Amino acid sequence: MVKKQWSVLFLSLILVVSMGCQQSKKKQPVQNQDKSSNIAYATGFTVEHQGDITVIEVTGAWPGSDSFKYALVPKEKLPAISFPRDAYDAIIGTPVEKVVLTSTTHIQPLLQLNELNTVVGFPNTDYISTPEARKLIESGQIQNLGMNDRLNTEMVLALNPELIVGFSINNENKAYDIIKKAGTPVVYNGDWVEHTPLGKAEWIKFFAPFFEKEALGDNIFASVESSYKQAKEIAKKAKSQPTVLTGGLYKDVWYVAGGKSWMAQFLEDANADYLWSNNTETGSLGLSLESVLEKAQDAEFWFNPSAETTYSGLAEANPHHQQFDAFKNKKVYSNAIDKGETGGLIFYELAPHRPDLVLRDLIKILHPELLTEHKLQFIKPLP
Repeated sequence: MVKKQWSVLFLSLILVVSMGCQQSKKKQPVQNQDKSSNIAYATGFTVEHQGDITVIEVTGAWPGSDSFKYALVPKEKLPAISFPRDAYDAIIGTPVEKVVLTSTTHIQPLLQLNELNTVVGFPNTDYISTPEARKLIESGQIQNLGMNDRLNTEMVLALNPELIVGFSINNENKAYDIIKKAGTPVVYNGDWVEHTPLGKAEWIKFFAPFFEKEALGDNIFASVESSYKQAKEIAKKAKSQPTVLTGGLYKDVWYVAGGKSWMAQFLEDANADYLWSNNTETGSLGLSLESVLEKAQDAEFWFNPSAETTYSGLAEANPHHQQFDAFKNKKVYSNAIDKGETGGLIFYELAPHRPDLVLRDLIKILHPELLTEHKLQFIKPLP
């Protein structure tokens, strides 16, 4: 149906031009002049150019989500373009000057694109750790809008943003429905669904077109990609593959990183022997304490033991933690040690956009002889 609409519009344009009409005085129909997306690692979105229109299609807003298609048009050209009915989930004029964000993973891309000043609202600003963003919160420029699943819609609409970058785990968010009905576009971002380090980082290319900064976004990602590949090559020089355990107990279930997860990819690229690498889960895998002890009691390293960030805390949480060799040998490391001034975890805000530094942390820990000058950024030893 969409292709048929494109064809009818295109033929109509040719007929009008051939009749000698002054087309510049009328609304121009969308022209299908596709330029392939340059997304190499991310699987949840594409960016394509169709004449004056940049089309962003988000295919992975959350696991199992429908696709969402957004049309971005320079503001000065927007009045002159007509769109097929219901072809897009939102039409946005660019560059965007006022935006509401809903996940801390959205902060760094805008900082890197020099567009943090466009942010006017965020749900529960205490979660934000980036110093530049904290200053904008303290000055009142970034307003606290409640919680993501219970956004204060009156405050959002009063801010009159041109765009809300939405985070959701499903299609049931009443606040987003109210905001969309009021005429404010909600554009879903699914960076958290990606399963590879470079796939997550590439979502800066999702943000860049909204500010007409695609070239800058491409350059930022290319730098991270190059640094990541260099670190991966360094890891190949390691003379051993240390065994690794991940995760920890939550109530009576031990959650380890799945074998096809973001963390598992990091460990593979760091030249580690991850004990659940053959598992096919892309998220976490729930196991019993007994099965983890049986498989990983002798593991040389243990990463990210849930919320515990001290050896004493681990021992108090469950005495069985002390049975692991990594605990006995003080080789337990966590990504939850560094927090922002209001308690937000720095790792989850910044690390998805700097996977090269995360990989270098892991290499430094697992193969310290390979990166003698590197200082740990995100993953640090338990005190």
